[in-house]
Amino acid sequence: MNEGTVEDNAERMADLAERLAAVQRRIDAAVQDAGRAGEVPTLIVVTKFHPAADIRRLAALGVRDVGENRDQEASSKAAELAGLGLNWHFVGQLQSKKAKSVVKYAHALHSVDRLALVDALERAIAAEQDRTGRAALDCFIQVSLDDDAGAHRGGVAAAEVPLLAERLAAAAGLELAGVMAVAPLGTSPEAAFEKLAAISAALVAEYPGATAISAGMSQDLEAAIRFGATHLRIGSDILGSRPDVG
Repeated sequence: MNEGTVEDNAERMADLAERLAAVQRRIDAAVQDAGRAGEVPTLIVVTKFHPAADIRRLAALGVRDVGENRDQEASSKAAELAGLGLNWHFVGQLQSKKAKSVVKYAHALHSVDRLALVDALERAIAAEQDRTGRAALDCFIQVSLDDDAGAHRGGVAAAEVPLLAERLAAAAGLELAGVMAVAPLGTSPEAAFEKLAAISAALVAEYPGATAISAGMSQDLEAAIRFGATHLRIGSDILGSRPDVG
């Protein structure tokens, strides 16, 4: 694949470095403002639609966690970049039939939203652990913060979290990490993430290890940090507009 001239590569590298540093400054400031010194969230750079070359550049800049939302694209990039020591986070809606593929490369799945998916993942991870001895798959329950759960940004209603948590906690090879959500469009992210924090607290009361909160994107990372986010999913503010894909 032609990745451009040396000059093009250097220009893109400088652009990514500048953007990454700006986001890290925002994160550091938000952590201080929230009184969470020493609790810096994990930055997941969401690289969907951007080429593997950009991920290679990000790795050279110190990025270790990357996110993808389409299995075909994620599996291809993970195979191409296998030597970089990256943690791959699957952050999109996942069909149960894709479980066998995702467990081959994913460190974490941020979008568990139904019992049937847990069943498929448990079967897939058992086979993959037999084959490779891989570690358990970290699983986040995706919670809908819309009133009509699942209709817009995906996820289950808060009332459904305990049942999914019970099933995940009992599943061999799957680790109940915590919760994930996307702030609903057209509403206050602060109110949304305050609601998510309460759901998380209830989950942790039953499962003390499930402390992770995956929340916050380019436009609302400060609000997410204020309400306890441990994982941020940042795409456009680091990578810029998605390239033309067709």
